[in-house]
Amino acid sequence: MAKSGAGHRPIAPGATLGILGGGQLGRMMAVAAAALGLKTHIFCPDADCPAFDVAAARTVAAYEDEDALSAFAAAVDVCTYEFENVPGRTAEILADRVTLRPNAQALATAQDRLIEKQFVTGLGIATAPFRAVDSEHDLAAALEELGAPAILKTRRFGYDGKGQVRIQPGDRPGEAYAHLGGAPAILEGLVRYSQEISVLAARGPDGAFAAYEPCHNEHRDGILAVTRVPADVPAALEQQAVEAARAIADALDYVGVIAVEMFVVEGGVAVNEIAPRVHNSGHWTIEGAETSQFEQHVRAVCGWPLGATGRRGRVEMRNLIGSEIDTWPAVLAEPGAHLHHYGKLRARPGRKMGHVTRVWT
Repeated sequence: MAKSGAGHRPIAPGATLGILGGGQLGRMMAVAAAALGLKTHIFCPDADCPAFDVAAARTVAAYEDEDALSAFAAAVDVCTYEFENVPGRTAEILADRVTLRPNAQALATAQDRLIEKQFVTGLGIATAPFRAVDSEHDLAAALEELGAPAILKTRRFGYDGKGQVRIQPGDRPGEAYAHLGGAPAILEGLVRYSQEISVLAARGPDGAFAAYEPCHNEHRDGILAVTRVPADVPAALEQQAVEAARAIADALDYVGVIAVEMFVVEGGVAVNEIAPRVHNSGHWTIEGAETSQFEQHVRAVCGWPLGATGRRGRVEMRNLIGSEIDTWPAVLAEPGAHLHHYGKLRARPGRKMGHVTRVWT
């Protein structure tokens, strides 16, 4: 595999950063890039995507449109993405024409839960126990080994609790398998954990590495609801979590911000998922850290020095999901509250519409 730092020259201010995806992550990335003197060009099939509101240029086209991708690549100086479900062929086309960061290997690894788990355990890092499931027979055999309760997940295209079903003792495995439409899947055994944390870290093309301290995450209906920093974990466990994130980033020759979600278990941490991008649990860094995750990602993919990751105080980030966005006037009236409205036109149950951050020094 070619090294992503090989022969690299930093991208200068005034250049154009290409972003695949036009959701709130792309929007906040574009805002951070503009503050650093960069233009952004957003590629998204949705003409109403919120990132278009803050970008210098846009392309509205399908991710499979090779002509549009070629024109997009020619118009930007470096390319990144705000979500991991970029089609493999899309990444190949762009990587052949422009510097793509993170690289296609990182994307492919995080897109498939089975490959991801095998990659992480191959590094000697703990995960929940897992088995591949490609048939009802596989599922029955996996349940025999791992037991129930367990979680059956599609290998691809799952996020915010989608693409998964919990199997309780006495449930019929065939019904769970049918619920996922017979898609290639993975069965994960449940682990006993005291809290869920994530480590946000950045790696540059020269191998430079900078991590934020672990943050504590709380989910509701499979969707992140609250992130708090610090996570109040022992120093040795914090070090273990950061070292796991660094081992993953180094093994992928990763460039950009990466999020590694983990469970705090007896004796340490177990990795749950990798997100090869900026991440919801890192939104606290906008007001709560010396360098936001979005600025840090832009710095990394452009080949610039990484910023300091120190925390400015105790921080809480709350997502505004669905109709919760209607509380924006009260948030604006609250001293010390920082509102981020994503500019989405329609609020739906389970849809992330914004977030609010509070910092206590």
